[in-house]
Amino acid sequence: MKTLFDKIWDAHVVTTVKDGPTQLYIDRHLCHEVTSPQAFAGLRARGLTVFRPKQTTLTADHNIPTMWQNKPIRDSISRFQVETLAKNASDFGLTYYGLNNPKNGIVHVIGPENGYTQPGMTIVCGDSHTSTHGAFGAIAFGIGTSEVEMVLASQCILQTRPKTMRINFEGKLGKNVSAKDMALYMISQLTTGGATGYFVEYAGEAVRNLTMEERMTLCNLSIEMGARGGLVAPDETTFNYIKGREFAPKGEKWEKAVAYWKTLKSDDGAAFDKEVTFDVGKIRPMITYGTNPGMGMPIDGTIPRLDEIDEAGKISFEKSLNYMGFSPGEKLEGKQIDYVFLGSCTNGRIEDFRVFTSYVKGKKKANNVTAWLVPGSWQVRKQIEAEGLDKILEEAGFELRQPGCSACLAMNDDKVPAGKYAVSTSNRNFEGRQGPGARTILAGPLVAAAAAVNGKITQP
Repeated sequence: MKTLFDKIWDAHVVTTVKDGPTQLYIDRHLCHEVTSPQAFAGLRARGLTVFRPKQTTLTADHNIPTMWQNKPIRDSISRFQVETLAKNASDFGLTYYGLNNPKNGIVHVIGPENGYTQPGMTIVCGDSHTSTHGAFGAIAFGIGTSEVEMVLASQCILQTRPKTMRINFEGKLGKNVSAKDMALYMISQLTTGGATGYFVEYAGEAVRNLTMEERMTLCNLSIEMGARGGLVAPDETTFNYIKGREFAPKGEKWEKAVAYWKTLKSDDGAAFDKEVTFDVGKIRPMITYGTNPGMGMPIDGTIPRLDEIDEAGKISFEKSLNYMGFSPGEKLEGKQIDYVFLGSCTNGRIEDFRVFTSYVKGKKKANNVTAWLVPGSWQVRKQIEAEGLDKILEEAGFELRQPGCSACLAMNDDKVPAGKYAVSTSNRNFEGRQGPGARTILAGPLVAAAAAVNGKITQP
């Protein structure tokens, strides 16, 4: 009896060091401009080439501007990193989707939409949110720069085998409750360290009913509760999403692939090291109130009082609220906000823009709100335009930007000013994450749309 994780892991073991790590073969290596320069420099210093160039894909996303991408990048460090990535791709003969390439976009958006991400694969990237690809029934996880060099040189990585956890979401989601709400609720219950050391399989009726893009949102946030990664067993929803994409198998290879993919599920009776079950009927639209994703509550909820926090956590709790300008016991519904960000590898896909647009249609953006609507890729932007969503957004007072990681992190021009509140569909609300002194409130696309129109935190 094996879990889904065990089946994929075991199929990729090259060797195992006794009382040590496993040498794991990697099917797909994704790279961006921030965590790869030193890795390529290491290859040059050792006179090495990339071992399997066809299994390595590069894209620029973290540092790129989301306006005027046809002009040189203004920030010298950002420009140098992007130029270095382009040079490394050229020198080592690698596929690279640079600025204005029709396949350019956030690394965890372009992998799935081009058919690179497939069930049963091992996928790595020098990025925390690589777990996004686990939505397809893949073992996908983030790695450090020295490990990026290791994979480039050998197509393998040394890893300690994680423990397994299954999180079941049972029941049917309520009105206006999204996969983002499921994730924020889960992290608020388990805390940011609740899955440390585990690889999580998401299961249950509510997960089976999610679209692929919703599953990507759920898996994306696995790292925020300490998990090594998260995955969902592939099914017809998965196969229908992949079929026909550029790098997906075709013809007889497709039939063979699907036959294998159908075996990728946990056996009945397979043992997990830990199992947790949530009733999704209890989940309501969520927001965060602190400086880590575990500090979440329903929109109409109340920030915990100090006497509800255990002694060990009181200092960090108070520090977090002081940074945010909130008080214990405060309600945030109706709180005025300054910025709204729709985008990132968590919520920058076409379905996220459909949800946002469905709410703002026929309404107007609040005058006190600056809104950044950033597609996760050029393909997403093209689809937004094909469906006429850009016209609806424009009529409501919004401007569609160009693809990139944007305001998810303060590595590009899209920085939230100090002291300002941003309702953000991204994945991290750490101090300074969206800019020095910026105050981030994480939420899903529908909650973000309601905030953008009403100028305050609003029940959608």
